[in-house]
Amino acid sequence: MPTPAAILHFRHVPSSLVQRPSLFPISIPILASPFTNSPTLIPRSPLAASRAYASQPERRLSSTHWKSEGGVDRDGGDEAFQKTLRLVECAMFASVSGLAYFLSNSLSIENYFGCFFPLPIVISSVRWGLSAGRKTMVATAILLLTLAGPVKALNYLLMHGIVGFVMGSLWRLEISWALSILLTTIARAVGACGYVLVSSFLIRENILSLITINIHASITYILQALGVSTVPTMQAIYILFGVLLLFNCGFLVFLLHILYAICLTKLGMRGSLRLPSWMDKAI
Repeated sequence: MPTPAAILHFRHVPSSLVQRPSLFPISIPILASPFTNSPTLIPRSPLAASRAYASQPERRLSSTHWKSEGGVDRDGGDEAFQKTLRLVECAMFASVSGLAYFLSNSLSIENYFGCFFPLPIVISSVRWGLSAGRKTMVATAILLLTLAGPVKALNYLLMHGIVGFVMGSLWRLEISWALSILLTTIARAVGACGYVLVSSFLIRENILSLITINIHASITYILQALGVSTVPTMQAIYILFGVLLLFNCGFLVFLLHILYAICLTKLGMRGSLRLPSWMDKAI
């Protein structure tokens, strides 16, 4: 039993001096003395105590986490998710295109699958924008540079990469098919000429000159067979060569437009395409 002196001493201790230990966030209940009039302290739950004594950065972090989880602040999360998804898709398209080109070139079946090599760049451009198509083209070239060397990478860029990037960019900008076919044909023709020049440099022979000389000889033989003594000039041969090259590239690009329109429609990207009326009715 406590002595009366101890009880009187405990009675006169101010309640402000009774503090909670700093090491324990949960308040410790203090039983009210029958001799005092101070209210009884009710213990709080651990969750409430941890929130009450959390620091300001922790409160701000928990609030941001709660908003993102609850759907109040999802803009930043959606933007980060879209950027990540775009990067992953570009990397996937680049790897598939690069490996397909490398294997088809190694197995000598490039002529059978060459029409599908620009397709990943077109899909990236139409789906994510011009920068995504450019990244896919550059990533594919870097992958081919690592796997097969600079010659294969340069040939891919000249024959397929530029065509896919130009076509995808024009489709993303919703340009009409007439202008898209014209510009893509010019890009294909320039790439074909660049491919011939690169091949000429590698084999130390002017392939373009050989082509024009053979065309000149063939036309001269045909004219002589018809009884015409006129010999065409080299300027006319160059013009004829350019016309035939543009016609060949234009026909190929036109077929690529039809093929890629069908592929993108089957992939559920019909709303992103601006098709002519006859193609829209056919699909």
